[in-house]
Amino acid sequence: MDPQLAALRAIFADMPSVLVCFSGGVDSAFVLKVAYDVLGDRALGMTALSPALPEREREEAGALAKELGVPHVLVDSHEIDDPQYAANPTNRCYFCKSELYNVARREAERRGIAVVVNGTNLDDLGDHRPGLDAAREAGVRAPLVEAGLTKADVRRCAQLVDLRVWNKPAAACLASRIPYGTGVTHTRLRQIDRAETALKDLGLRQVRVRYHDTLARVEVAPAELDRAFSLRAEISAACKAAGFTYATLDLDGYRLGSHNEVVKLRVLNS
Repeated sequence: MDPQLAALRAIFADMPSVLVCFSGGVDSAFVLKVAYDVLGDRALGMTALSPALPEREREEAGALAKELGVPHVLVDSHEIDDPQYAANPTNRCYFCKSELYNVARREAERRGIAVVVNGTNLDDLGDHRPGLDAAREAGVRAPLVEAGLTKADVRRCAQLVDLRVWNKPAAACLASRIPYGTGVTHTRLRQIDRAETALKDLGLRQVRVRYHDTLARVEVAPAELDRAFSLRAEISAACKAAGFTYATLDLDGYRLGSHNEVVKLRVLNS
């Protein structure tokens, strides 16, 4: 067996029972599968129904859990009701994850589950991720970090265990498309979700629709830029149908956390 996969299995073998915060992405899906392989029905997947969770991601999380045969629950989360979250400060993720882990803790306690875990991997530790503080405060464990897995390791091991989504594009909550300081609202989240869903229906795999008031700044994977440009009329129409007045294609292409570039510039210029 792959040594990193063996290390991850050993971590779960030491847990009496576990609740996995499961978004449907490859990291948390891999954690959930390995936990279930080791612990059986003592492993539970929990998906938080946040307004910032894309509808398609919610559907895919449910379908994947059913496909794996893993016990799975959907629980409402209400971070958008927190004014600190809705104001969208640079540590917005802290308030979001605090709500997520409070919900997870309550669900685990209600069911008598001993440990709550997430899908954080080693690469996540190097980015601007205030949510890591929330996990630490809530006592939520990160088995992928404990086992020393990077994102590339996760994809490799997920393929080894025949996880269908091993090469799924990276995903993030819809609030990450809104610039810091611009309020997070139900209307804006739905607008972004409609636009991204339409662009994915055009066949684009890695898509972000960054919200800039009346303007949609569309990011796609660099390898998809040529195709996106050939679809510019369709992309514009989809964004306008979602409620934007203008649409533009970001020539740098998709990159992880592009709104964090503003935060880094502020630090450099301070």
